[in-house]
Amino acid sequence: MNATWVYRALTGVVGGLTFGVVNVLTFGLFSGSRPGQTGLLFDPSTQSAKVIAVWKQIQPLPVLVTQPWIITFGLVLLGIIYAWIYASVEKAWPRKARTHVWRLTAITFVAPVFFEMMGPFNLLHEPSHLQLIELAFWIVACFAQSLVIVMMHRRKVPRS
Repeated sequence: MNATWVYRALTGVVGGLTFGVVNVLTFGLFSGSRPGQTGLLFDPSTQSAKVIAVWKQIQPLPVLVTQPWIITFGLVLLGIIYAWIYASVEKAWPRKARTHVWRLTAITFVAPVFFEMMGPFNLLHEPSHLQLIELAFWIVACFAQSLVIVMMHRRKVPRS
């Protein structure tokens, strides 16, 4: 395995971990998603009873709650995939780093939007205003991950 591949994988690992940390800082601290908490996204007076039940009451609870390491591992794998995608297209994009960050953010934001649309909004009838808050949280995480991937990739990549 050459050094470029290893560095690209490392870039994805750091990007995926960044995505996870930002999600802990947004969803974890402000939403009230942790057991025993009521917060911005889990207030019974504004949130769908279905969302609260699925997240906090119906057994088995979400894997993110019961075994967060599995989801963390998945986020790292996604980060590696995004780093490889970025490496494959970055030369075709305009030279400015900020353009790269925003384009990669747009690519990585597709998955959370699809998830929110088909899960909480469609199946669980989550209110639109809470969806907008969640999408804001997701875009911050996607931006942070993209920033890390682009900045690490634009450094001198070791060549073997």
